[in-house]
Amino acid sequence: MTIDLKRIKAERIAKGFTQDEMAEQLGWKTRTPYAKRENGLVGIGADELGRIAHVLGYSTNELGIFFTKNVPDEERKLQKV
Repeated sequence: MTIDLKRIKAERIAKGFTQDEMAEQLGWKTRTPYAKRENGLVGIGADELGRIAHVLGYSTNELGIFFTKNVPDEERKLQKV
């Protein structure tokens, strides 16, 4: 499973937040640290994901929506059979 960065961005936009506003809510002085995470240039740690989810209105029990399941190619082929 990997963090779905597109989902994080979509949720941010749906809530009407800019990257600047997200960074401010997370306690960062500029948007750069947030933007780097949302764009995949810097990894998002578990604590950071929890804080991002909280800012977006999600509880820690709902963090699963921010993950995508990676299915290896071989397993996909077997599922189609």
